[in-house]
Amino acid sequence: MTYSSILTVVTQGDDALRGLDTAMALAAANDAHLEVLVVGIDRTIQGYAYTEMSATLLEVGLKTARADAEELEAQVAGRLKTTDMRASVTQVITPLSMLTSVIRRHARFADLVVLPKPYGAKAIYEEPAIVEAALFDAQVPVLILPDGMTGWAAPGRTAVGWNESDESLRAVRSAIPMLMAGDTTYVSVIDPPQHGQDRSDPGGLLAQFLARHGVRCEIDVLARSLPTISGVLIRHCSDRDIDMLVMGAYGRARWSEAMFGGATRDMLENCPVPLFMAH
Repeated sequence: MTYSSILTVVTQGDDALRGLDTAMALAAANDAHLEVLVVGIDRTIQGYAYTEMSATLLEVGLKTARADAEELEAQVAGRLKTTDMRASVTQVITPLSMLTSVIRRHARFADLVVLPKPYGAKAIYEEPAIVEAALFDAQVPVLILPDGMTGWAAPGRTAVGWNESDESLRAVRSAIPMLMAGDTTYVSVIDPPQHGQDRSDPGGLLAQFLARHGVRCEIDVLARSLPTISGVLIRHCSDRDIDMLVMGAYGRARWSEAMFGGATRDMLENCPVPLFMAH
């Protein structure tokens, strides 16, 4: 099992290329083809002004988006020239309303999507939508990079946030190539149920599944000693000196997490290590 096709997305912003070096290093480590999707976004909102004005705004918006994309494509091409890796750059200009469709079309043919953290000082408005489009619309696992990360080394110590959900299991299956290359995977179970078939051995079946792939596992049963699941996982990453966290994305409705908060949103914003997610 390996990742043969890796995609990263570059769009406008003050630090638009902040995830590119890590995506390049990861693709090189897997002998994978790297596709860099450069997206110029036309943020013009149509339909609120008379026709002549709308046409003018549309033309200006398209020109701005195209100019930004061409500049970014030149920067990406310059970095790729310094390596002999297999890579391609695709430029797309799209209105904001079609961004999800653009990401889906390209990401669904990748084994893994690598993206910078979509929240924080360096992020732009559209980046959460790009992450969700890859996870939900393209149904592809996504590796979210923390701020400041520029290289890539196979994670030696990985934690799995395990809650027996379909989302968690899919994330684990998708991460197996990385888990096999690492040293230890910690199956981390927070407040396991006191009743049910797995109450006496929480995480045992997952550990058995991974062991059959040659993954060295340990099971950590964690108490929910902090107000949020994300807080417990973040502290666990620190306690275990974790290099990467694997977890399922959005166990409940996305709109619910957006309105009321949730583990997925919290981890996307605060996870201090690379975050491997699938839905």
